[in-house]
Amino acid sequence: MGFIPVFVLAVLFFVMMFGIGFILNMLMKTTWFPAYLFVIVILPVVVYSIWDRSAMSLGEHLSTFHIVDYLTGIAGLAGAVLSGWTIQKLRLGGYKMF
Repeated sequence: MGFIPVFVLAVLFFVMMFGIGFILNMLMKTTWFPAYLFVIVILPVVVYSIWDRSAMSLGEHLSTFHIVDYLTGIAGLAGAVLSGWTIQKLRLGGYKMF
């Protein structure tokens, strides 16, 4: 895969997770819930859903992922964490709606 599609994919997942995390933080009045949700629910569900359990172990399955897959996951996690950080800074700044 070329550099530009990988870059666009990483930016897309970053923006998507930032937006979803920001909205969840506003609605639920939490700060780090989207980051925890991403690590505890979304990543394991993605890994488990595409894993052929009869053919390989978890370690072998994780080794079949490419750098693009890991960059996408890291970009999504960064977006979720940055949304929590942004909400926290807005609340410390005195904005009541967040």
